Parts: sequence; structure tokens; C-alpha cells
Amino acid sequence: MLQIDNLHADVGGKPILKGLSLAIGAGEIHAIMGPNGAGKSTLSYVLGGRPGYEVTSGSVTLEGQDLLALAPHERAAAGLFLGFQYPVEIPGVSFVQFLRESLNSQRKARGEPPLSGAEFLKLAREKAALLKLDMDMLKRPVNVGFSGGEKKRAEMVQMGILDPALAILDETDSGLDIDALRVVGDGINAIMRRPEKAVLLITHYQRLLDYVRPDFVHILSDGRIVKTGGPELAHRLEAEGYEAVAA
Repeated sequence: MLQIDNLHADVGGKPILKGLSLAIGAGEIHAIMGPNGAGKSTLSYVLGGRPGYEVTSGSVTLEGQDLLALAPHERAAAGLFLGFQYPVEIPGVSFVQFLRESLNSQRKARGEPPLSGAEFLKLAREKAALLKLDMDMLKRPVNVGFSGGEKKRAEMVQMGILDPALAILDETDSGLDIDALRVVGDGINAIMRRPEKAVLLITHYQRLLDYVRPDFVHILSDGRIVKTGGPELAHRLEAEGYEAVAA
């Protein structure tokens, strides 16, 4: 599904990704772990198409399509979803309206008819219930006044509504307490653990992986993947640290 070959990328003229290669197949969940400054968030922003992140060499394809040739909104319509470590607030914009417009713009790009208001509200209630988020929260401006956990659960509701082929989740566990972590983990499994979908989890800690068990765990260091293993690799990292495990 996702094929990254020898990817190099700069931020502000500074090389961050230095030959990263990764293949994610349909039905797979991959986790990337690594120390601060390793390039984890840079990878997510490059895949999402954030301005200021310059790819200097290498290639990325999503289901055979050149991802790097697409604008950010085209990447979203092609099936990519990027979950942020710090979801932004958008004062004055209703979350429900934001989500409906987002979904229908993607449906239009794919040649699909828009959902009516009633059809969308039914879908939104279903996904909000899955993440145990009160629908009243979605009537408020986007993320305004939300706690850290509420922002992450709302973002997972957004993921459920948009129904992407590939979800890249950048430190989704950041700011979550134990109960919220379980709800978010269960939501990721319910929405994305399917044969036709894939997930790339970016995290510092093993705790999310107790709920969303990955098929593969990769250690990212100095802009490239230096070690790959199964879920047990995350437990080793937790116990021994990056230097001992990645050496």
C-alpha cells in the first residue's frame, strides 16, 4: 500500500530524513519509535505534504500512485489521513460543518455524490459513539475548549468519518490518560484494523501498542530506520532504552 524508497528530506535547509525506506502492506499496522529529533514527525509531515518540508531525493507511492506529486488535499482524497500530535483549534467553525465539508469535498474528488445532512449526522453519531464522544462536542467550534483527550478522540471521530485507506498517527497517545488511551486504541482498531487498510503509528512509548498491537515495530534514528522487529521490540525499548536496543 505505502512504499517509501530512500527518502531524503530537509527542513529549513537542514537534512532530517537521510535515506528512509519503509513498505507497509494492506492490512498491516506499523509502529515507528525513536528518540527526539530522529525525524518521526518530519516523516509524517512529508507524507502529509506540509509546506516547508522539502524532499530532496527518494520516492513515495500510495497504492501505486506518486504521493509526492499530489497536493495535500489530493493526498487526503487518495486515502491518506494524518493525525496530529497537537490538533489545532479553529474558532468560529462548527466541528460538524467542518467534518461534513471535509468528507463531501473528498467524495467529490473521487466522483462520489455528497452525503445529505441527515446521512452525515447518522454517520457522525455512529463514529462519535465509537469514541465515546458526546455529539454536543461536535456542535462546538473545532477543538475549542477541548481537553487533550477530547481533541484526540475528536480526531479519531474525524478519521472514522473520512474512512481513509492509510492513517498516519503522530503521537496520538500524547496527553491521554489511561481511560482515554483505551478508548482511542479501541477506536483505531475498530476503524482501521481491516484487510484493505493500513496504519502507521508514531509514538515515543509502548503503552499505546498494548491496545493497538502492531505487526512491525521500527526504530528511527538520525533520519533512517535502523532496526525492525515485532511487538516485543517496543517492550525492549521501554526496558533498555534506544541506545542499547538500536546499537
